[in-house]
Amino acid sequence: MGKKLSLALVLLMVLAMVLSSCKPAEKLVNKINLNWNTEPPTMDPGLATDTTSVDCVNMLFMGLTRLDIETVETKPYLATEWSVSADGLVWTFKMRKDVYWIHWDPKTQKAEKKRPVVAGDIVYAVRRVANPETASDYAYVDYIIKGAEDVNTGKSTDLNSIGVRAVDDYTVEFTLTQPAGYFPAIAGMWTNTAVPHEVIEQYGDKWTEPGNIWTCGPAVLDVWEHENRVVFKKSANFFNAKNVFIETYNVVLVNDDATAMAMYENGELDVQAPPLSDMDRIQADATLSKELYIGPGTCTYYYGFNTSKPPLDNVKVRQALSYGIDRQKLIDTVLKGGQRPAKSFACPGVFGNVADDPNFKGIVFDPAKGKALLAEAGYPDGKGLPEITLMINTSAGHQRIAEFIQRSWKENLGIDVKLANQEWAIYLKTVNTDAPQVYRMGWCLDYPDENNWVLENFHTTKSLNNPKWSGPKAAEFDKLCEDAAASADPAKRKELYFKAEELLTVTEAVIAPIYYYTTVVLTKPYVERTYSKAGHQEFWYWKVKVH
Repeated sequence: MGKKLSLALVLLMVLAMVLSSCKPAEKLVNKINLNWNTEPPTMDPGLATDTTSVDCVNMLFMGLTRLDIETVETKPYLATEWSVSADGLVWTFKMRKDVYWIHWDPKTQKAEKKRPVVAGDIVYAVRRVANPETASDYAYVDYIIKGAEDVNTGKSTDLNSIGVRAVDDYTVEFTLTQPAGYFPAIAGMWTNTAVPHEVIEQYGDKWTEPGNIWTCGPAVLDVWEHENRVVFKKSANFFNAKNVFIETYNVVLVNDDATAMAMYENGELDVQAPPLSDMDRIQADATLSKELYIGPGTCTYYYGFNTSKPPLDNVKVRQALSYGIDRQKLIDTVLKGGQRPAKSFACPGVFGNVADDPNFKGIVFDPAKGKALLAEAGYPDGKGLPEITLMINTSAGHQRIAEFIQRSWKENLGIDVKLANQEWAIYLKTVNTDAPQVYRMGWCLDYPDENNWVLENFHTTKSLNNPKWSGPKAAEFDKLCEDAAASADPAKRKELYFKAEELLTVTEAVIAPIYYYTTVVLTKPYVERTYSKAGHQEFWYWKVKVH
């Protein structure tokens, strides 16, 4: 009897354990509605330079590595592992064998598996970016790869001289010009993602249009109605498709903040950045305040100065403008999202940054010093100062920030500044080719190392050098960045980056850092999502619960 009771109890316990482990299936919705605010300038990995374009590229393609969105560490992606030679110059990446090029037909709504993604696709991508015929604005990122700079600058026409080769179908090898511990992150950047040469050669500039494009990432491209909307579909052939829960990503391109906010409140959007003009209302609203997330970011908002255009060719004028910005007041009265005043270009969270270094004073709000510098430059109280134009890309938020700073310069320095704006894609070309006297820009980490900030943005020959900076101080800055990039000593690198930041933001005041971003976003409560610290989102791992 006792044995029978014991057996029954055991069976009941086992049954209870089994039942407790069988949770009811999670009920999910298979679509999400997003707004990317603006037309993506491109979906071509070799041409992308802005966050909107990079979001598209990340949906469609895979790089050898990826940045973990929580830790910002470099993790395997298309590559499974990598190694480096004893001298730090040769990097070898082993690749996954279960990633395929997929052609999605929007008419039939069917996917066709074309062929495996192989090492040759990486080699083709790197050579294509270096080829000046591609006109890649990000080609300089690969200058660390042997021969890439010579090809990109026209010193060589031999694409085969570039230090990248396919050892076999699933092994790719890079040879660098100097050791660089951060190279795995560069190898995984969107610029170097695998691309299908057959499609590029067949369709030319149209290769990224729906129906033409082959993809290997978590999504396929179903619709791209330019200036209107984009639709991505889950790729059932993605190697990690079992962990992708959203089938359809409806993306609208609404640039008007008020319209986008109304769409969010009306349930037409599931995620939206709140307009600056609505921050007080949102934070006071019982529902919206719970949907508002404010968290750490890894970007810096700044104004760049074109040092070749008068009167910004005078360093004292540039310094005066930087001293004349009340950054904390801007945050308290306009931004209201917990941002921090910036005194350096690289933000906290980046190796080599000086944002929290008490020995780095930077330029902070000091209108008296600004006025004195303006007088020393020959423009007391702004008298005689040539007209200055501050240009921004079209956006209500950027407009409000620009108007605040325009007032600051009038009140604190006595100068008038004219505002102008352009649509995003046009604005990017303007800044990259012939930057206005003062232009607004932001920078988010591509990888968490100061090299990605100072050298790749402001080196006079290894970056776009939008400020058109030149002269002995610029040469000194170049040398500091080059020495820091080549050094294997972390302490020495930090010391060099301290000096480089001081030249960039104080001594030469080539830019005026304004604030370190926070992530400020509204998300409906039925969306289970992540908040990235890596400068990009992984929308495909989100869930939308039944609502």
